[in-house]
Amino acid sequence: MLQDHSRATGDDGPEHSPKAQAKGASGTGPVISRALQILDAFSAQSPHLSLSELARKAQLPVSTVHRMLGELLAWGALERDAQGRYRIGLRLWEIGSLAPRGQGLRERALPYLEDLSLVTRENVQLAVREGTEAVFVERIGGSCAVPTLTRVGGRLAITATGAGLALLAHAPASVQNDVLERPIVRNTPYTITDASRLRGVLAQVRARGYAVSDRQLSLDTLSVAAPVRSPQGEVVAAVSLVVPCGSATPAALADLVLTSARAINRALHVPVS
Repeated sequence: MLQDHSRATGDDGPEHSPKAQAKGASGTGPVISRALQILDAFSAQSPHLSLSELARKAQLPVSTVHRMLGELLAWGALERDAQGRYRIGLRLWEIGSLAPRGQGLRERALPYLEDLSLVTRENVQLAVREGTEAVFVERIGGSCAVPTLTRVGGRLAITATGAGLALLAHAPASVQNDVLERPIVRNTPYTITDASRLRGVLAQVRARGYAVSDRQLSLDTLSVAAPVRSPQGEVVAAVSLVVPCGSATPAALADLVLTSARAINRALHVPVS
């Protein structure tokens, strides 16, 4: 458990005043908030960070970060590489893998994702919705598959990918409104950024049962996705197939993706022995 040594030593005492705690995001505040700020500094683009880089990205004093790194390292939340930089530790991955939406869902879906990958030799992905983003809990890349921007544990805008559109189409109206009332980033000239047009796309997804993202995230990819439902009928995930743009029609891919989604649906209905 992380301990706040400043209480014992008297260092950084002002950090614990009500006013200082309200400023947690700016570099002071409760110890847990500061630890989370440090962990949140890491990303796919910055997996290894020095002490000064961590302090800058976390918006915390170098002395505060240095003091907390010892406990984060001892617990296993962080590790140091050969160059002395810090990276996310294996212990944190072990804890994260216990998240029920990722672990149980992934285990049930994995055999069918592997089958789809074997048949198509393309990118197969499984995503869940977290707020207004799509989080990818599994990804299988074919040997000659087109490169994608997704990774396991990675997040992407829910409007730009096939999996994201499948999830958004079945999200509560409040979530849809939240997404569509915000500015939508244009990733390519084909990205749909008009809210009224996107509403029409979401209605089409619900009507035909699958979503299509044609060059909306990158110019060389076509993604087709279908929703995965829980035994209660709630959409809990989306399975998607990503192929080079122009290599297949969405309709042909939809048959494969829908078959995989139905198989995963059935697997989720089987009680765990």
